[in-house]
Amino acid sequence: MKSNKILTYVVWGVALVLLPLLLQNLGNAWVRIADMALLYVLLAVGLNIVVGYAGLLDLGYVAFFAVGAYMYALLASPHLNETFPAIAAMFPAGLHAPLWLIVPLAAAVAGLFGMLLGAPTLKLRGDYLAIVTLGFGEIIRVFLNNLDQPYNITNGPKGIDQIDAIHFFGVPLSKKFDMGGFELASVTLYFYLFLSLVLLAVLISHRIQLSRIGRAWMAIREDEIAAKAMGLNTRNLKLLAFGMGATFGGVSGAMFAGFQGFVSPESFSLMESVMIVAMVVLGGLGHLPGVILGAILLSALPEVLRYVAGPLQALTDGRLDAAILRQLLIALAMIIIMLMRPRGLWPSPEHGKSLLTKEGA
Repeated sequence: MKSNKILTYVVWGVALVLLPLLLQNLGNAWVRIADMALLYVLLAVGLNIVVGYAGLLDLGYVAFFAVGAYMYALLASPHLNETFPAIAAMFPAGLHAPLWLIVPLAAAVAGLFGMLLGAPTLKLRGDYLAIVTLGFGEIIRVFLNNLDQPYNITNGPKGIDQIDAIHFFGVPLSKKFDMGGFELASVTLYFYLFLSLVLLAVLISHRIQLSRIGRAWMAIREDEIAAKAMGLNTRNLKLLAFGMGATFGGVSGAMFAGFQGFVSPESFSLMESVMIVAMVVLGGLGHLPGVILGAILLSALPEVLRYVAGPLQALTDGRLDAAILRQLLIALAMIIIMLMRPRGLWPSPEHGKSLLTKEGA
């Protein structure tokens, strides 16, 4: 049994290593889709801590994604030097902060924002919690959109450009890498970096799930009153869930900024938050394999459907807009899946077991 499990891991590892190389032959656009899918997996794994483990509905999770992205953008672009003469005097060559400094800082600041969000929502549940977190996400986006006056910190709706590409041990991931006569495209290098972060995030999340803290979160999810009666400090545990989940969002945001080279408030809309929540719910609440599956499907499906919506638009002589048709196909697919699999595509075998027992009785 153990040897079969090791063999399965080896096969999956080889498949993941070869995947970008195979996609690279089809075109870099397909590798880029895989890169973005990995970033969404990282976001979904983080949100799963809040929604899946602790049972706290968070509709403002994209705010932490934005915090991480802008943290990277401010520390790895000439924007602050051009705006503040004092910073330009201190760093005449520009900030250009290294990756090992930006990523922990983005995680820490996003975690702090997560606890700031959690603090006023400790006594809220259900719809009320959803409304407050939704408002928090919109407040962050509005702030980013308007923090160009009186001091130009975020450059407002114009966003921040000229962001440094990610350098990993001195290797710029924005350029091709020659490996013994075989060229690895820039998007392929980013794939391996994002894959490493996703694997680390999955390992951390899995260990947390099996720990005492993880089991305490699940107790709060199932029955908060009973958990409090058993002596659990639900206040601190909720704050910890918000903070831990937010750190994953901050890291993903920092990677997004380095990958894109440009950030603006438009990338962090309410729709993004809704999609990340949908990934967790569609895959299976609290179940890591299901969450990963849901994130991959919902992040890659819109891009794949571009190749379906285009021909359908041509068949109707352009009367159907391809973008609207693509959103319609995504919505139909989600409705059908949730009707057929209400607990998610790959639900946790433990979560909802009591509910299934009642239904069977």
